[in-house]
Amino acid sequence: MTTIREATLNDVERIITLGTKTLLDTYLATTPEKAVRSFAAQVFNKDTLKEEIQSNTVFYHLIFHEATLVGYSKIVLDTESEHIPQQPITKLDRFYILKEFHGKKLGQQLFDFFVDFAKQKQQLGIWLYVLIANERAVNFYTKNNFQVVAYHDFVVSETHTNPNHVMFLEF
Repeated sequence: MTTIREATLNDVERIITLGTKTLLDTYLATTPEKAVRSFAAQVFNKDTLKEEIQSNTVFYHLIFHEATLVGYSKIVLDTESEHIPQQPITKLDRFYILKEFHGKKLGQQLFDFFVDFAKQKQQLGIWLYVLIANERAVNFYTKNNFQVVAYHDFVVSETHTNPNHVMFLEF
């Protein structure tokens, strides 16, 4: 059985643990370990996560498979992109499923959930940055009708950037 729910303040430690693991799994192949760990420590800061979870525009959703937390998403409503004229739109800031649960359609379930959520909030689409080298993710988004609209050098640290697509799904 699969369940999806919005994260609460009680989930902060879970998000830190899961987020750090999935970030390392995704980026260590293309990014120096020190840069990835530093970035993870920055974005998975307990105080920042607490603020975001209490925000009216930032939403974390958790997906559980048979009571095990297997993934999460972070979306930010009403987030402009210089490459996309439509407004209001949502930024998909993070979307990760543990590697051992890939291929079980859990990512698709979570994706469909937050797309419906964004539509209910009167958003006109979703945009994101995706690591160009992450072919699995690029293929997933393309299969779900995202279009590449621009290129972006994603800053991981003062000394490292990763080449990313800017992708957009218009509703």
